[in-house]
Amino acid sequence: MRPWRTAAYVAGAVAAFELLLLLLIGGGKLVGFVSDRVEVAAQKHALAPTTTHARQVAQRKAPVPVAKRPRHKTVVLVLNGNGRTGAAAAAAARVHARGYRIGAVTNAPREVPRSIVMYRPGFAGEGTRLGRDLRVKLVTPLDGMRARDLGRSQLVFILGP
Repeated sequence: MRPWRTAAYVAGAVAAFELLLLLLIGGGKLVGFVSDRVEVAAQKHALAPTTTHARQVAQRKAPVPVAKRPRHKTVVLVLNGNGRTGAAAAAAARVHARGYRIGAVTNAPREVPRSIVMYRPGFAGEGTRLGRDLRVKLVTPLDGMRARDLGRSQLVFILGP
């Protein structure tokens, strides 16, 4: 190979390396600039006053359902959803101590990640009250169960870990 060709290849490689280095530095600066602009825009949006309609919607909360039946006339099905032997019986004793009637005590078909109170249609107030009494935050309509599976119970308490 001729010496001038080798020199040309070396000079081209050095130039390509410098170009790559300049692109990396420029790209980093561009990303920093864009992220700063996005952060400023997000702060402006967060501090912007809400519209009147949005404020009214935020102030309007769903009414908390009110229990229509007394505790001693509300029947609860207690299910063990944590797999520990005897946990459902202990939970049923806690429910009964609050004044509720116990429909049945048995194991849940599967384990649950947290305790749940479910209610039959028309018993949202009673379900909310039982959740409050037992300090269970997840209160929901029947999910994964049919009303006919409850027997005479209006509420279901599934005990989690």
